[in-house]
Parts: sequence; structure tokens; C-alpha cells
Amino acid sequence: MRKVTCVASDAGGTMTDMFFVDEEGNFVIGKASTTPRDEFIGFWESMKDAAEQWGIDLEKESQKVLPSVEVISYAGTTMMNVLLTRLGDKIGLIVTKGQEDHLMHGRGRQSYAGYSYDDRLHTASHIHEPPLVPRRLVKGVTERVNMFGEIVIPLYEDEARQVVEELLEENVNSIAVSFLYSYLNPENERRMREIAQEVMKGRDREVPILLSSEISPIMREGSRINAVTLQAYGAEPVRKQLLSMEKRLRERGYKYPLQILLSTGGIARITYPRLIEAFFSGPIGGMMGARAISQTVGIPNLVCTDLGGTSFDVGLIIGGEYFYLREVEMGRMLFNIPTVWMDSIGGGTGEYIRIDPVTKRLIVGPESAGAEPGPVCYNMGNTIPTVMDCMLIMGWLNPNYYLGGKLPLHTKLAYDAIKEKLADPLGLDPYEVAEGAVNILSNRTREEVRTRLFARGLSPADFHLLIYGGAGPLLMAEISRGLPFKGIFTVWWAAAFSAFGVAGMDHIHRYNRSTSIYVPHGAGPEEKMRAGEILNEIWEDLEKIANKDLDEEGIPKDQRKFQQVAYLRYFLQLDDVETPSPVNRIKSPEEWDGLINSFEEIYSNVFGEGAKQPEAGYQILEAGLIATAPRVKPALRKRPVSGESPPQKAYKGRRRVFYHGEWHDAKIWEMELLEPGNVVEGMAIIEQPATTLVVPPDRKVRVDEWGFLWMYER
Repeated sequence: MRKVTCVASDAGGTMTDMFFVDEEGNFVIGKASTTPRDEFIGFWESMKDAAEQWGIDLEKESQKVLPSVEVISYAGTTMMNVLLTRLGDKIGLIVTKGQEDHLMHGRGRQSYAGYSYDDRLHTASHIHEPPLVPRRLVKGVTERVNMFGEIVIPLYEDEARQVVEELLEENVNSIAVSFLYSYLNPENERRMREIAQEVMKGRDREVPILLSSEISPIMREGSRINAVTLQAYGAEPVRKQLLSMEKRLRERGYKYPLQILLSTGGIARITYPRLIEAFFSGPIGGMMGARAISQTVGIPNLVCTDLGGTSFDVGLIIGGEYFYLREVEMGRMLFNIPTVWMDSIGGGTGEYIRIDPVTKRLIVGPESAGAEPGPVCYNMGNTIPTVMDCMLIMGWLNPNYYLGGKLPLHTKLAYDAIKEKLADPLGLDPYEVAEGAVNILSNRTREEVRTRLFARGLSPADFHLLIYGGAGPLLMAEISRGLPFKGIFTVWWAAAFSAFGVAGMDHIHRYNRSTSIYVPHGAGPEEKMRAGEILNEIWEDLEKIANKDLDEEGIPKDQRKFQQVAYLRYFLQLDDVETPSPVNRIKSPEEWDGLINSFEEIYSNVFGEGAKQPEAGYQILEAGLIATAPRVKPALRKRPVSGESPPQKAYKGRRRVFYHGEWHDAKIWEMELLEPGNVVEGMAIIEQPATTLVVPPDRKVRVDEWGFLWMYER
């Protein structure tokens, strides 16, 4: 029996993708519908589907297969959904007295966060969402740390005991603590926790106490209080679900802790204290997979696009690396959470299609049918047409081969719904309406790609376009049409590409802490060393925290690597630059100069040589540490190139396909049976159980030695 060593998953809003890797680096993918009410069901079904590709009946043989698996990693939208649906835990919040209304006031940006450009211009449309914690559960206590980290007012301990008693009377499930400037001096927050634990011991009850100085020791008070609140509100209840998932896996033979993808681009155990860093991990796996391809194959600049059933995500790889954000927006709130940058819009093939009652035009999305009830063609109760229903009646999808035939698609149901709900009211042909809806989605996704590049002053001519996600290859030609990319390609495992990225990730933890350092231009050795000592102290503290986390995860000390970073800017600039330190400690003025040289090199690459302002002096408001450890990865292997003509075994026949207002007699090919060097000319459909690639009449596709599918103009 084949020895499976690594299992990785990506649970999206519609599908749960699975990725199996064996001891030689070979891999297969699996796919099943996401089950929001109990994610383990979809997770397990997807595992079974992947195992079947290797002839393994996981239901019967799990006790033989899972003991050899070294790691199972999970990525998904569970935590994000808790925030978006506002179905988190009942929690209490303790703040510095006078700050009790902070959550309710929010920040100005939050009143229009997530809005379209038009809505941002009109304050009448700005809405403040209700806070995650009701005002009666927010308590203030007297204490004060000033902006220099000095305790001006010690914690009033009688008040502290009283507010804990009040919150316990309200039966909260956890308590978050966020005091002003605690990131500079956490003493008052820590004493608050000690008092809370004393009170709980006397009441014979215990709930988690979470401190902002431990969850997010970063300036930006609003984002920091949001972060610790979200950790208590969303991450802690989700941790219980993940622990339940881990328990059920252990019952089936798995021996090790369940791992979860972090938005920083690494993995950690589900007991990781800052589980909030996994909130935005859903699309991050795809970026990790894209970087692996970029570095392995030698394609430095990539536009990465992930099209699924509910969303369309765009990210950039430049010079083989991705961008980081240190403050992210989600659920119309801002959080201090380091995150790999991706931009997401509603744009999946599960989006509902309706008619605007005023303009009589088609409206596509933003609501999606998701996995439940799914598109009309699922025959699970939905009667509103979706983009996927349109693609089905146009012949783009094989109704008997979806998920390998495990989920038959009902073409007549889809056709009848489109005719009744859309075509007849508009007096149009159902197929023309279907193509119109697909074009709306295509145009929206193409515009998103174009905007993300042009907004950064970048040109498509300097990038390759990588398209993945279960629905990505369907619109590969349309997303890229009119944009002069160097090359356009996808992979045969596109449907589970994010899970592939999760499988190939190292252990990566990022730690940040705020500080305040200013070194003027032309500073002497004493000033440079004073700044270096502050950085050294922060890096040393962060290394202790990192080693503690890695000890708990069982990472051997000889496998750990630390990269010290400083976030440098010219004095009084608004934005800083993450600058890796050339040394792990600054022990001389020359080593400080080395850090400055690294900053100025990165700065000139990003903003241009003429933008440098060394005369302004240098400012550091944040320092950080990146801790990494290697992990087993899937192997990308070259194969010998054969002729252009595909083998006969890959040919599956012909199917009528509607494209650009005409019916075409398209050749159908099995994606995984195509060989390197093969060329498929349109009109053609290249299909696989989990995804479908549409090749229009004016395009052709070539398979390269890596098994990548490149699209060209004919």
C-alpha cells in the first residue's frame, strides 16, 4: 500500500479540496462539497476522494493509512464566517477607563470599509456595524501607561475584581483585556489577568483571559483592541471545532496534532495561542503554491488568480516573493494581523443571477449559492439560476463527470430555471442569456486583474498569469483576453491548488512588537548603538516567545531558523519597509549601517532611487522576527516531452458547446492523460474530475515538461 505522508486541505465556501503527498513527493487531489454545519463531513469525504485516486478505501483502511501520515493541515473559511455572520462567543472586554465606547465608535475607515468607490463618496450610505461586544459587557478600570511605556497610574485592583465579578455574572465564555499603550509595557494587563484568575478560583469557574499585549503587541489602538476581541469572539470557539476535528481524525488512526494554515504563510498547531492569525488563511494557500512554482520553475513575476464558487482572489508574486500587510480589513473591521496580501471580490461561479427590476439588466452576485443549497443543477432545492448553471447548459461542463460523476448535474433543471427566471422575462434565448451572465463574470474578473496591476504602476507585459481554483480554467481565456501577459497557464491540479500550497508550506511564525527609534542622518556611533540595543532587546524577547511556541509544536532546535526584521522609514513618512537584518544582533555601528543599507536598497527598488531621503533620518516604529522550520513537500518533476499530437487514450469524443453566440462541435480531452509537448487547438474542452479548461476557437493549449497547461493565440 502506498505510504501517505502529508495531507493538506482547503475548505472553501462551496468545495473542500484535498491534497495527498506520498513519501516520494508524488501527489493526488480530492474534492467534495463543503458541509458548513459540520465541516468534518466534507473534510472526510474529500480525503476519501483523494485516497481513491491511489486505490485506497479510506473508510475501511484508515487505521492502516493514517498512522503513517506525518501531518494533516487545514485551511478554510470557518473563522472568517464566524466574523461575517456575527455568530461568535459571548465575551467580555476590559479596557482602560474612558475607552469603554471604543468598539462602538470604531474608526472612520470602518464606516465605509468594503464599500464600492461610489458608496464611499456618499456619507449617507456609511453604516457603523454593531460592535462584537455589547456595551454592557465592556468594562473600564482605572490604570494608565503613557506613550513612553511608563506606568502613570497603577491598576486599581478593587475595580479590577469588581468588573471580573460582573462579567462572570453575565456568563461570558472568555474575557479580553486591552489597555492603552500595553504594547510598550504589559505590566498592568498581566496584573489584570492575575486578579481575574484569583476571582475565578474563588468562584470555582474558569474562562480564558486574553491580553492584547500577547495577541497583538502593536501600536494602532483600534486595530489592537479589534484583534484581541476577535481572538476571544471568533478564534476560541473555532478552536473547539478544530479540536473536535482532530479528535475524530485520531479515532481513525492519525497520531499527530492537526495543523492550521496561518495568514502569515506558515502552519501551526491548532493550540497556537494567536489563532486569530488563521482567520484570513482561506486564499493564502494558493499564494504559497504560486511562490513554490515561481521559485522552482524560474518565473519571478506572477499574477495569481483563484476563481471558485463564491469568490475571486488576486495576488502578486514579484521577484519570487509575495507582499505582506500588517493591518487587514475583514467584516468591515481593521485588525493588527500580519497577512499575505491578496485582494478578494465576490465573483464565483456559484453567484446568483437576477434581473434588475428597473433597468431590466442581468445582475450577477454578490450573493452565492455556496455548497448548500448549491446551483440549481445540484437539485438540492435552489431555484435561482447561477453562473454554473449557465456554463452547464452551454456545454462547458460535463453533467456526468462533475467530481468524477459523484455529483450528477441536472441540465434540464438548470435550463428551465434560466428560461423561466431570466430568458422569458427579457424575451431572449436562454443560451444567449446564459452567455451574457458568464460574460459579466468574465469582465468583472478581468477588470479586477487589470486594476490590481495598474493601481501599483505595473504592466501585464512584465508578468505571467497563473489561473487556478476549480472554476479558474473555465474562464482562463476570458480573464486574460486583451491583457498582454508574458504567458498564461494553469495546472492539472488547479482545483486543489490552494491545498497544494498548504502541503508545501514550512512552519512559519511571525512576531512583531512596536517600538520608537529615531536615528538622524550622520549620527555618531553612540546613537547607532543605542538604537541597535533597543532592537537587540526586542529580537531577544521575540526569540524566546518563538522558541516556546516551536517547543510546544515539537520542532527540533536544529531545524529552526530566525530572521530578524526592522520596519524602517524615513522620519515622519507614513509607510515603512520591512527590512531583513543582515545580522541577528547589532553589535557595532558598522552593522547598524548594514541594516540601513539594506533598507535603502529595498526602498529604491520599491519607490525609485530618486525617492530616497536619507537627510530626513531614520525611524523604526516596529520590529519583528520570522521563525521557520522545514517540512516535507510535494515534488514538481519534469517529464520527457513527446509530440504535439495527444495520445488517443486522452480523446473522449465530441460535445456541442455554445461560445460567442454560436454552437461548436468541440473535441473533449482528458486532462491528466495529456503528455508534455501535446497541443490541443480550440474549440476544445479539456476536463478532469475537479476542473474544466475551455479552449476557445482562437486559442490553443500546450502541455510543458512540468505538466503545466499554457494557453496561446492560434
